Amino acid sequence: MKYLHTMVRVTDLEASMAFYRDALGLQEVRRTEHEKGRFTLVYLAAPGDEDAQVELTFNWDPEVYSGGRNFGHLAYEVNDIYATCQRLQDHGVTILRPPRDGHMAFVRSPDNISIELLQAGARLAPQEPWASMPNTGSW
Repeated sequence: MKYLHTMVRVTDLEASMAFYRDALGLQEVRRTEHEKGRFTLVYLAAPGDEDAQVELTFNWDPEVYSGGRNFGHLAYEVNDIYATCQRLQDHGVTILRPPRDGHMAFVRSPDNISIELLQAGARLAPQEPWASMPNTGSW
């Protein structure tokens, strides 16, 4: 058995690409347009880890998605949690659970998908402004 991908439905493909690609730093692996089915699939992966992908499914006809599909979160290991959170914040992403402990943070995509960020290796020493930053909303 081999893990292939996690599928996430998105309502605004450009906003989602700005989040997953530009802010989070994933790379587009492939994209397919399905005119007959009226949807676009975009596969993204962390640099150097193309085997673990997230599939963004964009249905061309507008739909409203709710959290009723029991989806928890996507999780990514990062080399520097503080730098990653700063890059996300610089792209306008709210850090919902800041990395006060130098180990874990949570953000949400434009479609309200929870993303967990975990520091690779040992926890980093507490650092401002993260150490004093309160939680915001839910993750």
